[in-house]
Amino acid sequence: MNDTRLIHEFSQLAQAIASATDENARLQVAVDAAVSLVSRCDHAGITINEKRGLVTRASSDDVVRRANELQRELGEGPCLDVRRDQETLVSTDLTQERRWPRWSRQAHDELGVCTMMSLLIYTDKHSYGALSLYAREGHRFDADDLTVGQAIARHMSVIMSAGREIDQLGAALHNRITIGQAEGILMERLDISVDQAFDYLRRASMHLNRKVVDVAADIASTRKLPDLN
Repeated sequence: MNDTRLIHEFSQLAQAIASATDENARLQVAVDAAVSLVSRCDHAGITINEKRGLVTRASSDDVVRRANELQRELGEGPCLDVRRDQETLVSTDLTQERRWPRWSRQAHDELGVCTMMSLLIYTDKHSYGALSLYAREGHRFDADDLTVGQAIARHMSVIMSAGREIDQLGAALHNRITIGQAEGILMERLDISVDQAFDYLRRASMHLNRKVVDVAADIASTRKLPDLN
């Protein structure tokens, strides 16, 4: 792929990610783009390394999911090792890989993959997981593939960070509107001020052991007041 076409493809990727409806959709766009833009990439996925283990957030197919399952089962693998001080892990030949010998051999034999890359997606404030790329038997990633893969991971870091802030702002606005609707109903029904209405919601939240916004949503949708007796 020449430089002009690559720039055009990344421009389209940015637009697609920015217009995605939520974080899961943005992750899937990035995974699909990785298979398309990295010449020798046959399978791609985004993996989160959480306390409860590896979680596949998005994938092009079941190969990545199974590769992650093998890492969990065997207790070794690139997604368990990738971290900020070593944000890119590459294995050019899984049959000769010594860092994760059991996982590499089984991934090769069972899934038919020969080479892999694991690229951390992160900013200074947050880690979004690792972009894992696999090539099937007979294909091996080269320097150009690594460069494009790293560019996608960096691209994702910036847009995921901005997208999460937008999602949080949108959720906060929605919650504020819901609470405002409930306050209006309470003010009309109980003849109280806006401060008193919010205090009512707060007391109802504590009494019912529910979030304020959830109590407000019930009031706004049913126009019925909760039983606090």
